[in-house]
Amino acid sequence: MADYYSTLGLSKGANPDEIKRSYRKLASQYHPDKGGSKEKFQEIQEAYATLSDPEKRNQYDNPAPQGFPGGFHFQQGGGVPPGFEDIFSHFGGMFGGGNRQREQPRNRTLNMQTNITLEDAYNGKELIASVNLPSGREQVIEIKIPPGVHDGTVLRLAGMGDDSYQNIPRGDIHLSITVIPHHVFHRRGDDLVRTVGITCIDAMLGKKINIDTIDGRTLEVMIHPGAQPGHTLAAQGYGMPNINNSGFKGRMLMEINISIPTNLTNEQKDALTKMFI
Repeated sequence: MADYYSTLGLSKGANPDEIKRSYRKLASQYHPDKGGSKEKFQEIQEAYATLSDPEKRNQYDNPAPQGFPGGFHFQQGGGVPPGFEDIFSHFGGMFGGGNRQREQPRNRTLNMQTNITLEDAYNGKELIASVNLPSGREQVIEIKIPPGVHDGTVLRLAGMGDDSYQNIPRGDIHLSITVIPHHVFHRRGDDLVRTVGITCIDAMLGKKINIDTIDGRTLEVMIHPGAQPGHTLAAQGYGMPNINNSGFKGRMLMEINISIPTNLTNEQKDALTKMFI
């Protein structure tokens, strides 16, 4: 019979909190998605499933003459031990959430990651990916990234994950989206913010300037006379589409940056002195 206490690094008198803490630490350390041993991870699961259940622990500590049936079987009502859904939501556990008494165990959720540009996030993007499943099968999937997607968004591809265990539901795929920083724009909610550089003369006199938008258009913007450093102009509808309502777009916010010349000639300095002093 396996020594479940040794598996979890505990003494036989360990209390429930000690059992839970040890399981949390070891399950995180040996989870296969972190490069751990699948066999060791299953031993840890088996030990915790027994020692965390008072009835099973009592049977294990006081075996009947015929012996306690060993092994941890994924039966109806099985799954992630209570209180540890956070570990498996992070690493991609073998089971779905919900009511443990009603839901069957599931195959693993697989975590994937992709990088896209800000333009891709604006327009949306379709990807074709080849995924090597834990079962050894290769699967080609089509992924549609919606317009307006944010950096850090996780898309759930239901039923497209692990299929190692037959006759139980397939796992999902969780696709994490990373939006690569843009050289001109940065995002603030659904708004796009950029800097617009003008000279001090343009700031004093005013000027019409052309600004490139994220979708390749050119917008004519009027800088009014007397513009101040840090002043922000707003153009509604030239920002990012809202991920929940692609018909709505945020603003393009243009922050004014006024450049001051540092290499004036003596003649220019004299002219400015006569003009303003």
